[in-house]
Order: sequence, then structure tokens, then C-alpha cells
Amino acid sequence: MLSQHPPRLDRRISGLNDRWRFPREPYLGDLLGLSQLSRATGVDIDNELKIMDRLHIPQLQKILTGAIKTKPKHGTVADVTLDCMGFKWELHQPQLFHSGTLTKLYIFALSQKNTDPLKELEKLLRAESPKEQPKMSPVKKITISLKINDPLVTKTAFATALKSLYTNETEVHMEDVLGVLASANILQFPTLFKKCVSLMKDGISPCTIQTYYLAACKYKEELLITACEKWLEMNLVPLIGKQIYLRTVPQELLQKVLKSHRLFTFSEFDLLKTTLYWVYLQLNLRLQSIPIYEAVLAFFNSFPKKCPFLERELGQKFLPVFHCLRLHGITKSKDLEDIKYINFFPEARIVRILANHYRSLESGGDMFHVKDLSTQAIRFGLLINQENKIYSEMIGVYGFFFEIKGIKHGDSSYSFYMQRIKYSDTNLPTIVYERSPVSLRQERLVKYEIRAQSLVDGNWQEFSTNTLTQKFGLIKSTSKSHTLKIETVGNPIFVTFAFLFPVS
Repeated sequence: MLSQHPPRLDRRISGLNDRWRFPREPYLGDLLGLSQLSRATGVDIDNELKIMDRLHIPQLQKILTGAIKTKPKHGTVADVTLDCMGFKWELHQPQLFHSGTLTKLYIFALSQKNTDPLKELEKLLRAESPKEQPKMSPVKKITISLKINDPLVTKTAFATALKSLYTNETEVHMEDVLGVLASANILQFPTLFKKCVSLMKDGISPCTIQTYYLAACKYKEELLITACEKWLEMNLVPLIGKQIYLRTVPQELLQKVLKSHRLFTFSEFDLLKTTLYWVYLQLNLRLQSIPIYEAVLAFFNSFPKKCPFLERELGQKFLPVFHCLRLHGITKSKDLEDIKYINFFPEARIVRILANHYRSLESGGDMFHVKDLSTQAIRFGLLINQENKIYSEMIGVYGFFFEIKGIKHGDSSYSFYMQRIKYSDTNLPTIVYERSPVSLRQERLVKYEIRAQSLVDGNWQEFSTNTLTQKFGLIKSTSKSHTLKIETVGNPIFVTFAFLFPVS
């Protein structure tokens, strides 16, 4: 067998001095050798520092922050001056090592002074020994400069970020959290960055959804992106859809949410109304309050009838949004009349929807045009809070009538189910069967899923029956669906009943 030899040291010449290095570990924090090499060969030191930053700065931070006390001694003079944003910030070396950016700037400044940076750092470590009581800082006072081009960073937010270098208990105010997040990103201060992300996840609201989502995309923070998407999936229709903040939702985010199978809505028509409001607000930026629905209809109906809105130059950019909607799930005649009245959709699409409705009615409810439950099902929803014990809604599709129901059994126990109702039932509201066809079929095959979602301690809980297929009859033993039973302390609870009628 061949004997294995230890790695051989390789002599490399850097400027006027010889530096011993392992060939597979270039520079290894040797800033003096790096500086000499730059001057002797003309190599761009910035590029070399990027390599050094990637390979060694995190290790150096770990060593220094572990060996040096967290807080400076009382009366200790600041030995680093940070020139940034028109201010000179006085810092101490032990604290700046929590920041990857400041660590890099500090070591680079040491190398520029043609001194051995590692030797200077050794002085700092020796100064922390209790046996020595130096009266002055053991290393030379150094000035470092940092240029910030991020418009999110304010002086107040940057000051908060620098304060966090000294203590983990720094309070971050919600009005400054975006700036502090941006500052933490620039400083490469992961602890503070994660703290800001956690605060923002808990602070998502109609007035912050836009800025938080755009910041999450800018800094590629997937946890915050997901949190914004999930929050909007639940609150688009019941909450933000009724506020002027609907205007601020970015189109990219809106399209993602509309495609999600977890999206909550009271009905497909309610979702359409919300998207119509969104377009209306994009085109009327001076409005400061949400208009009534009739005003939105009148606005779109005011365009010349020769061309539908989505085929106009003004409306073509909104086409991808409305491709995400399940317009086939709108079956009420009055709602269909509203859609035709506003001259919003291309005529071919309206004709296709009406033709599919006619074919389904002629075939006893069979939905030939719908195959996939997760992407094409008709959805109805119940919003459950702590106010009532029973929640109920009557719905009708192609002459079949159902009651969707939620019951609160205790402080945290709930059950949800759907039940077929006879068209002659006296409890059936007039608004449900008015101008609606009536099917005389005794049984109807239904593919369905009941889902419930609630937010508990910042995490979403999801419950589901999974996909079920069942024949619904008119007698008691066959009229009721599977019951979804859950235990949760979340409030509110978003419950979705999604179903379609397979060909039978």
C-alpha cells in the first residue's frame, strides 16, 4: 500500500515577503499576504475579499464573538468609527463582529494599514483577560465606511440595528420594522433579520400586506413570502376585499392567491366581485374609500359596447387575473346577468359558460366540463367565529339544493357537514330557489371535500375530509355528507365546501 503523506506546505511569493500557505486553503485569513499579493500582481482585492468573506468570515465571527465578552466594559472607549448615512457611529470591536459586513470592513481596514490584522485581533483577545487592565484600547482606533443605497433604510432604523449589536433585547417598533429588516440585511446580521421577519409575519394586515410582500421578495425571504400568500388566501374576500387597501395588492401576488386551492371565498361570485373591485381601484387611484357594487358595474358598463373591457388596450394587462377565476361556478341567473351587463369578458367565454350550464341542466346536473376537484370545484364558504354556535347557509346548483353547516360544540370543538335539502322544504330561502331550476332526480352523485383552516400562535392549522364521492338522496340516511370534526382554538375558522357533479 502507498503511504499517505500529510498535506505539503507550498511556498508562494506575495510581494516582498514569503508566506507559507496550504495550497488547498488560499489566504486563510492572511490579510497581509492578500494585500501584498494585490499590490505585486495587480489582482483586484475586492474580488479576493468576496472569496475570503464566503469562506472565512463566518468562522472568524464565531471565534471572536465566542472569545470576547458580549458587552463592553463600563467606560470603555469606542475603538471603531463607522462613517455611514452622514453620521459617525462609535462602536466597539466585540460588538461589530456580530455583523458580517462590519467584520469584513474592519479586517479590510486593518489590512490597508499594512499591519498584521491577526496580530491586532490577538491583542484584543488578550485585553479581555481579567489579569490585564489596560487603560486604553489595545488596538488602534480605526474608521470604516459603509455606503447604503437601499431606500428602505432610515437613520432611525439603522440606529436600532446598531443598538441590537449590543443587546438581544432591543425593541423594534412596527413602524420601523421594514427599515430595520433592510439594515439587518445590509449588515449581514442574521439574528436581527430573523427577529424582524417574525414580527412582520405576526403583523400582516390590510395596510401592510403590500410592503411586507415586496420586501420579502426583495430579500428572498421565503418564510415571509409564504406567510403573506397564506394570509391573503384567507382574507382576500372577507376582509381586504371590503377595504381601500385592496388596491395595494400586487398583481403577481393576487394571481398566485387566486390559483391556490386553499383560497377561501363565500362563493365564486364573491371572488369575481372582489377582482372587479381590484381592477376598478387600479383605474381610479384618487378614490379614498371603497365604492358600492353598483358603481363598479356602472363604471365598466360605461365603456363603448363594441369591445369588451378585457379586449381593450386598457384591460389586456388584467387578463391573467381573470383566467384564474372559476366562472363556471357562477350559476345564479341574476349573477350571470350582471356579468353580461358590464360587457367585461370576451363574448366567446360567456357563450361557452352558458352553453356548459345548458348542457349540465339538460343532463341532470352532470358537469361534463369539470374534471379536477382541486382546480375546478365550485366553492362555498363559512366564516366561523366565537359569536354563534350554529352557522348555516343554503345553496343551489343546477336544481340541487344543499345546506352547508358548522356547529360549535365547546370552547375548541367544531363539526362541519353538508346536507341535501328538498326543493319544497319550507326552510329554503326564496333567494336560493327564486328563478332557479329544480331537479327531480332522487339521487345525485357528488365529489366533494370539506376543509377548515385557522391561525394558532402564528401557524396555520389545516383540516380536511380529503376527496370523497357520495350519492346524495332525499331521505335522511343518504342526504348528509361525511362530517369533518376538528379541535382548534383558532379564531376565526375558514371553512370551505368544494364540490362538483361527476357524470353519472
